[in-house]
Amino acid sequence: MSTWAARLENPLSARLRDPAATGYLGILLGAFAAFLAIPPIEARTISWPILVGIVAAAFGIWTVARGRRRLGWGAVAAGLLGIGLGIVATRSGSGNLEAVFDATLIAQTLGLATPLLFGAMGGIFSERSGVVNIGLEGMMLMGAFWGLYGSDKGGTWAVGVLVAAAAGGLLALVYAFFAIHLRADQIVGGTAVNFLALGITGYFFVQLFNNAPVQNGVSLLPNVNFLSGSHFFGAAIGGLSILTWAGFVLVILTYVVLFKTPLGLRIRACGEHPRAADTVGINVYAIRYGCVVLSGMLAALGGIYLSLGPQGNGTFIFNITNGRGFIALAAMIFGNWRPAGAFGAALLFGFSSALALRLQVYSPQAATLFQALPYVLTLIAVAGVIGRTVAPAADGKPYVRQ
Repeated sequence: MSTWAARLENPLSARLRDPAATGYLGILLGAFAAFLAIPPIEARTISWPILVGIVAAAFGIWTVARGRRRLGWGAVAAGLLGIGLGIVATRSGSGNLEAVFDATLIAQTLGLATPLLFGAMGGIFSERSGVVNIGLEGMMLMGAFWGLYGSDKGGTWAVGVLVAAAAGGLLALVYAFFAIHLRADQIVGGTAVNFLALGITGYFFVQLFNNAPVQNGVSLLPNVNFLSGSHFFGAAIGGLSILTWAGFVLVILTYVVLFKTPLGLRIRACGEHPRAADTVGINVYAIRYGCVVLSGMLAALGGIYLSLGPQGNGTFIFNITNGRGFIALAAMIFGNWRPAGAFGAALLFGFSSALALRLQVYSPQAATLFQALPYVLTLIAVAGVIGRTVAPAADGKPYVRQ
């Protein structure tokens, strides 16, 4: 009874008076102002983005006045940016807007975010246990190559997934031995792992595939096809890869494991205060080894999407990851080492990459500049403009049992 009474005494209006709530609402309204002129809304007058952007800026000013300066100024900036982008969109032709912003943009965004999502979730497990895993790029690259090889020789994509996970986990185990057991510098060790993976995949690509595409093709990751009767949703989410849907499930599982289970509590204890965890009987070494190996396996699954997914289509090229492992690390940092935040960051980075590919309609220069957005946003997040990012207290610090 008391719970229901408390809810009745705290209506929605009271929640809106919370500075944090109004600040985030202002940011959302700023983003909404930028998208008013594009499909499916297509408000072709400048008054709507101006009005919504002003409301967003007003929420930001109110938030600043209540003491949340960073969040409030972020909402003000979002409102002003939304006004500017909304006006630019109204001045663009409908044909150009429809060529850039359509239902397939959603599918392309989710597809580009998939490898980042797996890499970010792997990085969260590793760093929550106290080990910085700069080697995600190399583990992702190993998954891309050996997953292709396993699918080719095994005759099915399922074998490729297993081989990719094993290759990524094995490389992660090597890195874990140096980082945890030998207490080597984790940044240097991770960088060495990336170069090692680059050399291994390059060498065996020449030896096993003669540096050429697979002649007879391989078994690709299947798509989950549904909603064929819906024009918009069918094109947006009706034909996504099975690994993309698995990525959505992975985000939920990561949250549940880390924050709702005793195992997750042990992992976070090892990343925050390993000495206290060891005192209560938690095997810090075992937890860290397991989390680093798991991070390598997850990163490898992100890598196999690059070679066996819709974009790779059963091909492999030298350094196919092209820095995606580092972008996954950026998504993890941008998301403040939390699954939901990293998921949102991966979607944002995927959207910026998808939009950059489509901005060729306007100019190649604009598309190139837009590809830098993920890195700019990461710098902004790390600098604390949007909000303070706080890594686990013992992240990157080798533990010595006494």
